[in-house]
Amino acid sequence: MANKIARRLSKATKTKRTKRKPADDEPAVVEWGQSAAAVATPARRVTRQSGMTNKTLYQSVIVNGVEYARGQAVMVKSNSDEPYYAIIFKLWENEQGVKQIVARWLLRASEMFAKQKVDAHAQELFYSNADDLITPDMITGPLKVVSFKEFTGDKESRFCRRFFEEHSAQVGDVDWQKLYVEKQLLDEQTDERLFTSGSHKTRKASGRKGEKRQRAEVSDDDSGPSDSGEEGDDYEDDEPVTPAKVPRTPRASRTPAKAARTPARAVRTPAKAARTPRAVRTPAKTSKTPAKRQRLQDVQLVMQRRAARRQDTDISGLTIYEAARSRLHVSAVPDSLPCREDEFSEIYSHLHAALEERTSMCMYISGVPGTGKTATVLEVMRALQESAGSGELPEFQFVELNGMKMTEPAQAYAQLWQAITGERATAKHAAQLLERHFSTPSPRRHTYVVLVDELDLLVTKSQSIMYNFFDWPHRPHARLIVVAIANTMDLPERMLHHKVSSRLGLTRINFQPYAHQQLMAIVQSRLNGCLAFDADAVELCARKISAVSGDARRALDVCRRAVELVELQWRHDGQPADMPLVTMMVIDRAVKEMYASGVVSFIQNASVQQKVFLVALRAAIRKAGVPEVALGDVAFVHRQLCQMHQLQAPSYDQVARLCAQLGAARCVLAESSIMDVHQQVRLAVGDDDITVALRPDPLFAKIATS
Repeated sequence: MANKIARRLSKATKTKRTKRKPADDEPAVVEWGQSAAAVATPARRVTRQSGMTNKTLYQSVIVNGVEYARGQAVMVKSNSDEPYYAIIFKLWENEQGVKQIVARWLLRASEMFAKQKVDAHAQELFYSNADDLITPDMITGPLKVVSFKEFTGDKESRFCRRFFEEHSAQVGDVDWQKLYVEKQLLDEQTDERLFTSGSHKTRKASGRKGEKRQRAEVSDDDSGPSDSGEEGDDYEDDEPVTPAKVPRTPRASRTPAKAARTPARAVRTPAKAARTPRAVRTPAKTSKTPAKRQRLQDVQLVMQRRAARRQDTDISGLTIYEAARSRLHVSAVPDSLPCREDEFSEIYSHLHAALEERTSMCMYISGVPGTGKTATVLEVMRALQESAGSGELPEFQFVELNGMKMTEPAQAYAQLWQAITGERATAKHAAQLLERHFSTPSPRRHTYVVLVDELDLLVTKSQSIMYNFFDWPHRPHARLIVVAIANTMDLPERMLHHKVSSRLGLTRINFQPYAHQQLMAIVQSRLNGCLAFDADAVELCARKISAVSGDARRALDVCRRAVELVELQWRHDGQPADMPLVTMMVIDRAVKEMYASGVVSFIQNASVQQKVFLVALRAAIRKAGVPEVALGDVAFVHRQLCQMHQLQAPSYDQVARLCAQLGAARCVLAESSIMDVHQQVRLAVGDDDITVALRPDPLFAKIATS
């Protein structure tokens, strides 16, 4: 009995010791002050929510016994020893009980992304229109900010006399006494009046959010404006109208007598409109918001710049053959790509809207090789950088990552961290630093646009790299735009887990292979002013390439080889004055020469089982969506093809020998360290070579299409 009592006492003392925490680990005690109102307001874009969210607004918040009111300057916790400075702009609590603060940053001169260097005092702060969401426990204490006249040099105080407009990166003077002491900064019209310089006006006042805020002030409803992106006046027309609602509709109010005489017709007419909503929504589509109209004007202006940028290169002093070869070279990427205007406009619109509204997003671009995916995105980025340089868009940083240039997928962390901060770090440490960077608010952050090319090479077993890259844009403070490019359209559904593909979002753009009309336009745009081809020769080249792959690079290679053949014959004839042109016969010869390489000849002379193995390997790669597959998967597809076409199915050992034979001929690359079903295999030849080599054989033409 005594032992039981002793054990109980020891357990009680142990629990008391474990419950006590050090003072540093205790969370901040947060209490709300006086409640302002409980209203339904549109969710901010940074919260990644859509629709209406019921929020309770407050006038102040109490953190660790200290009360902080709206419009008060505070110090905010940072990752370094120096705190951030901000002004409490709004305080609210949503239905889930989450307490959030809209903080407006007070920037140091080193934290601004100004176009020109700004000379400032060490204790001078700049009032900005950069807002961010913080939690109450991030407030570390009050901050004394005075005007320049009242500043006495006190080390604990700061002064403000200028503002910084984040959109245009402009600096101007401000009366801090009226703005801060008299609380004019809490007036929503102050932003529109203050952050206006010359002809530039902040897009926030005229954009989508500004228009919704103006409509919310005019409307007497507590439900707030619609979040559908269309006009609020047309929202009620989408619902069927009952007899009690007929007098409220505009049509019934214009003809009250007719509605009273024929109530049945008044009831049926809205029902017909409900069955054909397209006719009802026509006014909403034609009447675009100012932000949409401005965005369309920006796209049209950029398209005009693209057309004006297409200038002919100087070919003086060169023969027509030399000029044609220089223009048709694959490395000579033009400033503007023809036949991709629709894709350019769509990508530009998405990225322009995200940069303008300072939000994050993910975009997935797919298409077969040679369709201009990377070149179009780079052209869009050049246009956006020009807009940012002229003050039309906020400043942003563009980072380009390519999976082909990395020895391992984890290097993407180190390259991204080095591009953002200029500091070197290991992949594991860089991943931790990036996680903390995109998860904490900071006034120094501008938008990052990250292009991840060859995305399929970053696929790992755990898929943690792709998950992090697609999850960071969903953080409230990230301001990260990820543009991923891959060759497979359904790569997220084939290879990625659901949690990764869900982070990718619905913004997907697919680049279709070029048709022969588009290939003709591409070649003719390169040869503009260079009369080295017959019109029929260019058309023949475009039709032959579009029938195989639709690869623009292959079409340029064929035309360039045709020019080399004609030039060689012209020099052999003694360079006569009458220079021959590239004809259809020369194009046909160039195509046969290009596709009649040693690889094509080897595939044509290979055994039946070797040809089936190549077709099976290509099918397995296309199904997996990655360039490497296991030998066991290839053997399974190989046996299926043989059974479908009445061929003798080989054993696994025979399939392994076929792989070794093709590997010795450099048609297949196989992993040498593993010699079982898990051996990784990939093609060392192009799909076009396999298609051209097997097309004359009717059996393999049927297998290739099965």
